[in-house]
Amino acid sequence: MPAVRERVVIDTNVFVSGLLSTQSPPARCIEHVVGCCQLVASEANLRELMQTLLSPKFDRYVSQARREALLGRLAPIVEIVEVVQQVRACRDPKDDQFLEAAVNGRADVVITGDADLLALDPFRGIAIVTPAAYLAR
Repeated sequence: MPAVRERVVIDTNVFVSGLLSTQSPPARCIEHVVGCCQLVASEANLRELMQTLLSPKFDRYVSQARREALLGRLAPIVEIVEVVQQVRACRDPKDDQFLEAAVNGRADVVITGDADLLALDPFRGIAIVTPAAYLAR
């Protein structure tokens, strides 16, 4: 029987940080998750990620080719979950989408740098950790 892969939701801010600094904990987290885990996301998560990464404001920091390459690596491996159970728990309502992906996608962990999400750790049995804390586990 195959080993059960950890199910992980990654906040947009972790992807941005990982692209800005390729040796940073966020970058190492992304590499680990892509190689060893099941990435889980909702359509809202993916829409935010694409809008953020493809925004012209990032052109001066990271080449469009590198941003598109990341999206291309994620596309075939991400499990897109349908949000059936809505969540309204975060101080910042925009962050509820990551909790919804985690709850509906039966995630084990949410990786984020967002204090509003980190304050909820654990959420319904789902760990919410920083990239550095995830790597230290």
